Amino acid sequence: MIKWLLRAMTELSSRKWISRITGRFAQSGASRHMIPRFAKLYGIAIEEAERQIHEYRTLNEFFTRRLKPGMRTVHDGPNSVASPVDAVITGIGGIRSGTIVNVKGQDYTIDELLNGSPRASRYHNGFYMVLYLSPTDYHRIHVPVTGQIVEREHIAGKVYPVNEFGLRHMRRVLSRNERLITYIQHQSGEAAVVKVGAMNVSSIQYVLPLHDSVAKGDELAYFEFGSTVVLLLEEKTFTPRPDLQLGSKVRMGESLGELLTTQGTSN
Repeated sequence: MIKWLLRAMTELSSRKWISRITGRFAQSGASRHMIPRFAKLYGIAIEEAERQIHEYRTLNEFFTRRLKPGMRTVHDGPNSVASPVDAVITGIGGIRSGTIVNVKGQDYTIDELLNGSPRASRYHNGFYMVLYLSPTDYHRIHVPVTGQIVEREHIAGKVYPVNEFGLRHMRRVLSRNERLITYIQHQSGEAAVVKVGAMNVSSIQYVLPLHDSVAKGDELAYFEFGSTVVLLLEEKTFTPRPDLQLGSKVRMGESLGELLTTQGTSN
């Protein structure tokens, strides 16, 4: 009964107009008074922020903050795949015949996650990671591999929560929420960075100006409030770091694994 009620309340609160209202407040000058309390509540490392906390004019400006130079190190291995975000891994593994299996008890098909894109077949036996950003985390998204952006797609959708409750109790949240997908051609194949919107996220924004040629670690986009990135690697192109597992905490720039060379090995 309680789960049903929570699910019903979440359904009602997933309307985009509610997210827009929340977003407008977060972008208003009045919201700046909430920044110190917000930072304390979530244990945000304000010493890492590019600016002093009192210099942020709105809650949204603070939430989408950049970091001071040197706060994150991008792994410089020529074949490494860098984490695009600070996050907790909430799903990881091989994709089985086009299906991501058992993300918090639910399966997702690659076709639905990528909205029926003809590129989806590249990932039907590839590898995936679901990377959840909590309000505590740094919310800018970076490029995981050096290469060429070959397509960008925006998919309109709902704004259900992507936290533990949302992933476990709402029906296939990752493929029903709003998504911004970036496809990157790299030295060994292709990767897809699927940015998934969430409740109270007013938008997912690309960093401007847009560039088609990108280097590992470049800024790609940012969330206005917490959400999730699903990273997809084309089949036969990637070997994951063996110690990564569900619940592992990763930081932007650290290696998630290695791209395979054309000979099918990683260096």
